[in-house]
Amino acid sequence: MSSTLPQEMQQHTYAIMNRVEDSHWWYVGRRQILESFLERIIQNPKSKIQNPKILDVGCGTGGNLEMLEKFGAAEGVDVSDEALEFCKSKGLKVHKGLAEKLPFADESFDVVTALDVVEHLDDDVAGLKEMHRALKSGGKTLIFVPAFMWLWGVQDDVSNHRIRYTKKQITERLERAGFEIERATYANWTFFAPILGGRTLMRLTGIRPESENNVNVSALNGIFGKLFGAERFWLKNFDFPFGVSIVVVAGKR
Repeated sequence: MSSTLPQEMQQHTYAIMNRVEDSHWWYVGRRQILESFLERIIQNPKSKIQNPKILDVGCGTGGNLEMLEKFGAAEGVDVSDEALEFCKSKGLKVHKGLAEKLPFADESFDVVTALDVVEHLDDDVAGLKEMHRALKSGGKTLIFVPAFMWLWGVQDDVSNHRIRYTKKQITERLERAGFEIERATYANWTFFAPILGGRTLMRLTGIRPESENNVNVSALNGIFGKLFGAERFWLKNFDFPFGVSIVVVAGKR
């Protein structure tokens, strides 16, 4: 999600995303991990968040938004008309707007998510400040971003990413935006070595698929999704020291 059209994800990427996000191992496994975090944020007996209003910033074609509806009244915002059309075709509540200038009043939501979105922003701190503004006092945010610049790959290019973060970098930006960090951990350590190897091979050989999301792993897709999603059991009690992504839970004082 970005502030000008030339900086959106390349147009074909939304069509690919819409086609594969219900079945591709990356999306399936990531949603399982995100659901486990949301269960602890919202459904934990100690949670003060009840019947939450949820905002998904940079909702894309709606795969995560459908998952968020399990936890409360969820709506999304995105800058892309194409992405929003995909969402509307699924009956999802969405709005057009920039992450850096959200079209919502102060303290409108109990939970705000940005799932592989912050890395698209020219001014990530400005986007995080807007999320903080739209969040109610005592509310929570769930952030998912790509990790380590040396893992840069084709998908970063076609998605127009600005950065891949270290855990320190993303938590410092959240703190600058006013958030209080509650938990930060790397994720997707299961496929860390294969992804590093694959992207290194692509750089050395010059092989560039249209999109890494479009790479067909056929019969292995379901197995990969289950392996990735199984990390949620480890992440209940353990923070990974490295991974392809980073998950952060932060609160508004």
